[in-house]
Amino acid sequence: MNSKNAIRLSLLVATMAANSFAFADAKQDDALRQLANKSGCFICHAIELDAKGPEGLKPVGPPWKAIAARYKGDKNARKNLTTAVMGGTSIYNRHWKEESSGVAMPPNGVAISEADAKKLVDWILSLSK
Repeated sequence: MNSKNAIRLSLLVATMAANSFAFADAKQDDALRQLANKSGCFICHAIELDAKGPEGLKPVGPPWKAIAARYKGDKNARKNLTTAVMGGTSIYNRHWKEESSGVAMPPNGVAISEADAKKLVDWILSLSK
């Protein structure tokens, strides 16, 4: 095989690999959106930064892309966010008041397992990429 054919073959393989990763990511995104919907997450949260809640107001909870941006590079983000999902947050320590209209996040341990919460948190944190 000459060098031109080798380069073409390498490009073809790289393109096929990239397309399969994109397809896998789309399937994973869909599965995690369904999990979030089933668990009631979209009642309070949106994914996009400019999403509006009922009657054009800010969503009750912060948008997930804002969460991903705020926690980017935070080594404790997964643990802290999973804890917040499972146990809720304090009405006295609201650090999202500019991005949301809600008071506090209720505990969600009855709506989602901790393993599924970790999957969602990992996906949310990946939205900053």
